[in-house]
Amino acid sequence: MQLEVDIHKDLGKFRLDCAFTATGGQVVGLLGASGCGKSLTLRCIAGIDRPDRGRIVLDGRVLFDSEKRIDLPPQKRRVGLLFQHYALFPNMTVAQNIAVGIRDRATQRERTQRLIDAFYLTGQEHKYPRQLSGGQQQRVALARILASEPALLLLDEPFSALDSYLKWQVELELSDILTAFPGPMLLVTHDRDEVQRLCQQVCVLDRGRSQPVMPVRALFEAPRTLSACLLSGCKNVSRARPTADGRVEALDWGVVLDPGRPVPPDLSHIGVRAHYLRPADGPGADRICCRVERVVENVFSTVVILSTPGGRTGFSRLRIELDKADWAAWADRDPLWLALRPDDVLLLTR
Repeated sequence: MQLEVDIHKDLGKFRLDCAFTATGGQVVGLLGASGCGKSLTLRCIAGIDRPDRGRIVLDGRVLFDSEKRIDLPPQKRRVGLLFQHYALFPNMTVAQNIAVGIRDRATQRERTQRLIDAFYLTGQEHKYPRQLSGGQQQRVALARILASEPALLLLDEPFSALDSYLKWQVELELSDILTAFPGPMLLVTHDRDEVQRLCQQVCVLDRGRSQPVMPVRALFEAPRTLSACLLSGCKNVSRARPTADGRVEALDWGVVLDPGRPVPPDLSHIGVRAHYLRPADGPGADRICCRVERVVENVFSTVVILSTPGGRTGFSRLRIELDKADWAAWADRDPLWLALRPDDVLLLTR
């Protein structure tokens, strides 16, 4: 089973240009900053919003095709959409909310009970949504969606309404449910940790434009664009340009580095993760001269903010994070030199 999406929608100051493919049994994370078009993409797939042009195909069945003027209504798409706040009917009990999704009246009671048992809601069936915890509400919403036997599951920031403790518990429960679902699944989030724990593939959206789908591991180990790098949590980024001898000039850090591999001709930035930078004894190849600007003591580590020869504008500051004992050995150095390995330099394009 496969989902194919290629849609475009013009909203004046904002334009959505999104294209990707998702396969059955895998969770694809749609990752991006707020307002980048993630939720709009789900709503277009579900049939709630209509793209201006494009095509949406699910398991060979055309849900939307602007050229052929096909636009199936939401109830005929076999798409289950879990909203951020679950959208339960407040005047219905747990059992009634679940039963709404079952079209076959002859099996409605039996299937409702089966889903109540499967989602650990036994004893809650006669309660109303206001009487449930956030985790219970989410399980009811998912049970209602699965009761309709969808071919595709869409999750729109399913943990945004939960506090941090409950979020962790509910995430574990959701992970088990996703493992058992055979169709394609899309998870909208701006949280890279959710992507890492729940998804196998990820598609980054940047200001309405989708980037190629990549394995989650590649997002963290080798992001190719500036937006993907920043969304993956990289704290150290510099504007950059290739040099004639195959190296890279980090414009914001005031240093020329050798990445040890071919440099893309359209290189615009480089990045390096905070835990890859390490203090060094003095100057040398691929080392940056810094001055300590601020030291932040965390419970188990020390975060150090440093200025570089590139100045204090743009991305010029660097951040490193060390064990407290490791930082103690370097705390009095001025200037402080940082060393990085060529393999740890991320080569980024726009």
